[in-house]
Amino acid sequence: MQDPGSVVSKTENGISTIIFFHPQSNSLPGTLLRQLAAEITTAGKNPASHVIVLKSGGDKAFCAGASFDELIAINDLAVGTEFFSGFAAVINAMRMAPKFVIVRVQGKAVGGGVGIACSGDYTFASAEASVKLSELAVGIGPFVVGPAVERKVGTAAFCQLTINASEWQSAEWAREKGMYMEVFEEKTALDAAVENLAAKLSKSNPQAMHMLKKVMWQETQHWDTLLLERAEMSGKLVLSEFTKNAITKFKSKG
Repeated sequence: MQDPGSVVSKTENGISTIIFFHPQSNSLPGTLLRQLAAEITTAGKNPASHVIVLKSGGDKAFCAGASFDELIAINDLAVGTEFFSGFAAVINAMRMAPKFVIVRVQGKAVGGGVGIACSGDYTFASAEASVKLSELAVGIGPFVVGPAVERKVGTAAFCQLTINASEWQSAEWAREKGMYMEVFEEKTALDAAVENLAAKLSKSNPQAMHMLKKVMWQETQHWDTLLLERAEMSGKLVLSEFTKNAITKFKSKG
């Protein structure tokens, strides 16, 4: 039986650490997306937590985005919308958490993984953490993650990622565009930087951080409805023969 993946969280010394894992390059099926959103929301409400650290398991890919097995099985609009709304739930949970979310990106990020990286308030990455929005290459589009990505990197860079959907952009490119704050050659240095900032924030004024977070995310309140509308757009496209054929072809290459 295939490992269904997991979402594990713990809170120690004012730091909530949430780790998601799936054996298929940390791709995210709907169940894991819902669990991840719930854990972020819970950490945000936990009075013992002052900062959230979000990671994925393993030392290779950070997140391969949507689960292709689940995508290809979608057979009606309601199911498709529900699946893509899982990514909306994660992004909105990160946005609405009254605490800073630090994201650790140790490897490649694709599609929804790029959206998660861009939804962090402070994102650290390794030099291997190249990025790609591959949605158009499989007949969809980065509709749900688009607002989060464009907010971080700007319209021009978002268009570059979206239109040139088969090309990887380097971690240094992502740093220059504002997706990553810092990039490290060694993963030991990456981990040290994450731990150091988390420790500092765990001792900072919770009220000040909450107020700063609200300022930083101002003008995004409409994302509650916007991202669900975007999920329906993706849910509609995933039903097309073009998209199903493209996903099948893409899977066979993997």
